[in-house]
Amino acid sequence: MKAVVCRSPGDLVLEDRAAPGAPPPGWARVAVSHVGICGTDYHIFEGKHPFLAYPRIMGHEVSGTVAERGEGAALSVGEAVIINPYLACGKCIACRHGKPNCCVSIEVLGVHRDGAMCDEILVPAQNLYPANGLSLADAAAVEFLAIGAHAVRRSLASPGQRTLVIGAGPIGLGTALFARIAGLDVSLLDMSAERLGFAESELGFATLDGSKAPAADLVRQATGGEGFDLVLDATGNTQSVQSAFAHVAHGGTLVLVSVVKDDITFSDPEFHKREMTLVGSRNALRADFDHVAASIRNGAVPLAKLVTHRTTLAGTPRDLARWAHEKSGLIKAVIEVG
Repeated sequence: MKAVVCRSPGDLVLEDRAAPGAPPPGWARVAVSHVGICGTDYHIFEGKHPFLAYPRIMGHEVSGTVAERGEGAALSVGEAVIINPYLACGKCIACRHGKPNCCVSIEVLGVHRDGAMCDEILVPAQNLYPANGLSLADAAAVEFLAIGAHAVRRSLASPGQRTLVIGAGPIGLGTALFARIAGLDVSLLDMSAERLGFAESELGFATLDGSKAPAADLVRQATGGEGFDLVLDATGNTQSVQSAFAHVAHGGTLVLVSVVKDDITFSDPEFHKREMTLVGSRNALRADFDHVAASIRNGAVPLAKLVTHRTTLAGTPRDLARWAHEKSGLIKAVIEVG
């Protein structure tokens, strides 16, 4: 089969690889249809991912069709599926408590093990969700949107709450969309006028342009000095995360959607006087995938606006390398494999 392989940072090639064999019990062989390109994939290509062994087949935002099922796999051959790329052990404390998204020994397709920028892949059947009428192109977008949907659900926010999403990249935009679907009053903060212009003109969000004034001043102006009831940081930037604590209203909540590898520090007196709730959000659960898929079906998610770039498997080495640096106009790129 054909596979796009990142052999080392900056070295991305199309290779012939052995096709996966028959799936073991409880697994399925999936013919890959579409793969979304994530920020993680760009980081792997650029050598910025801290926990990765090369060479690696990337790709974890995936849709496909069941080609063969192993014994006990409750799937139909030919069935269109969404792939949940978070492979959990099923035995650790997190898995026992219904949180496989933060499994102690989690393996993410395309990161800890080879992913789906290839013709076929083996996946545990429990990680395959029926597309149920979604096109395979739309089904590949479910995973990245589920990250934001999970973060919003983790916040336990009430409809009408004044909400700030920091970061207008794909994860931030998805978070903002599902915050709005949840009935929250959403504003987006970013340093990119281009991204904010897209969020405002194409998606209808109120925006705060951090390139024009300090974020703290913009938050004060937008909230009458009170701060936001809910703040979700999706930047992956240490300074932004640390500054976000000050944007939260008394009694409010801060959700860390993205992850940074640095230590985070904050003022304990400021944290306590707000009686702030601090929430970590990692990956997503089946309920989030189902919520996203239903929201796409009912037209609440404007995918046609979010997917701005497309390529083929053969074109991926050239295009992914280019898009890692040429970000203008790029929101979400998708590889058409099948």
